[in-house]
Amino acid sequence: MDGEPEGNRSGKSPLAGCPNDRDRYQCNLLMKIAKQRIMKHTVKIMVLISLLLCSCTKEIIDKKPDKSQVVPTTLSDFQALLDNVLVFGVHYSGIAEVASGDYYLHAADFHALNGVPEKNAFLWQGQVWDGAPVVAEWNSFYEKVFYTNVVLDGLQAVAVSNSTQEAYNQVKGMALFYRATAFFHLAQLFAGPYGPTAPTDLGIPLRLNSDLNERSVRATLEQTYAQILTDLQEALRLLPAQFRTPYRPSKVAAYALLARVALVMGDYDKALQYADESLKLHGVLLDYNSINRAATFPVPKLNAEVILQATCGRYGSWERARGKVDSLLYKSYAANDIRRTAFFIVNSDGSVAFKGMYSGSLSLFTGLATDEQLLIRAECYARKGKAHEAVTDLNTLLVNRYKKGTFVPLTATDPDNVVELVLAERRKQLLFRGLRWMDLRRLNQEARFAITLKRTMDGLAYTLPPNDKRYVFPIPDYILAATGMPQNER
Repeated sequence: MDGEPEGNRSGKSPLAGCPNDRDRYQCNLLMKIAKQRIMKHTVKIMVLISLLLCSCTKEIIDKKPDKSQVVPTTLSDFQALLDNVLVFGVHYSGIAEVASGDYYLHAADFHALNGVPEKNAFLWQGQVWDGAPVVAEWNSFYEKVFYTNVVLDGLQAVAVSNSTQEAYNQVKGMALFYRATAFFHLAQLFAGPYGPTAPTDLGIPLRLNSDLNERSVRATLEQTYAQILTDLQEALRLLPAQFRTPYRPSKVAAYALLARVALVMGDYDKALQYADESLKLHGVLLDYNSINRAATFPVPKLNAEVILQATCGRYGSWERARGKVDSLLYKSYAANDIRRTAFFIVNSDGSVAFKGMYSGSLSLFTGLATDEQLLIRAECYARKGKAHEAVTDLNTLLVNRYKKGTFVPLTATDPDNVVELVLAERRKQLLFRGLRWMDLRRLNQEARFAITLKRTMDGLAYTLPPNDKRYVFPIPDYILAATGMPQNER
């Protein structure tokens, strides 16, 4: 399962589809925790998590449930907590995808949207949230942070022996990995792009323990990324080399996320190194000739490329009946490119909808996969002047994307041209994967790649110029009111 929140509202068991390698004890504990999340609407610990960036008032603290019901104490408890796909496998932000410009909406479809924040994000308005709870974009990420801090704090009281060292390492490594993941996603939304002014730019609040009484303050952007790297490098040391299930991180995932982080930071040497290490451990590609292009979701869930499974919450604007893929983007796929039919469906009016989710469902895949690592390595090779190596990586990817026997290998030798080729393929391959916003922010800092996004609605033109302040989302008002931290300029 993807663990979409819709499943909870329908009354289905929150454990439906639990990965098979979880033992009965862990699933029983997970059920206990999940039931508390669903049933305790006013006093459950999730109330605290949604407000954990506040300096909690006495009234809020007094509402905490009995810790014996919610706080784990053993390695098995901690592992079950981290295996909760309703926390760590879903709710990765989709609001940035709404604003990324890869699709458009007809006016009737736009006005039919239920969420004001979604409409505001789609048109790049200065005000986004309009007083609504920022559940997926803020609360759920700090919920992940809170869970990981509960685990990391709790591990300090666990005695470790030779027989439990491996389990201890895995639990601690997973907690650090997930905390870094949450911080990284938050930084893509609520902090500016990483650049020369990172030492003084505002980053995000770095919650490093589970003490709800500690007041939150914003770290600098440099401190934010330093913490992400520290967590991931320590996780890398602790995690097993290969993943036993794509629902749990491994060294492959740690290398893959480190490569993504280094790419955003413009550290191409490190990004190349990490992507290469990830590919050495898991370099498998899916041959698109083997998939059913006519299927509702042609790319199989948990396919061979998936390193870590995760999805984001669903927004109405990119649902197949509404969101229309940018026509120029669609036309950039060659006739023999299988992605042209595997990723898209042509509507009766000639517009195009996306169906190539790596999640195998309507939820967008936001995890880690081999194809992204290959494209990171190719871009870094090209930026370092190694055109041949970059083109080799591109050819390795594309021969598995074209109809068998039709792909003509690329032969470009100019590194600058190869960078452009890689970025074009990156956009085409990683479409609707939650990465376009990240790419726009980093690439807008280079004049040759900077673009202005444009949309038209009800006869009015809307634009988002390169490096605009609206590339940073506003922090929710209720967090500002509780903490006094400064707001992002829009």
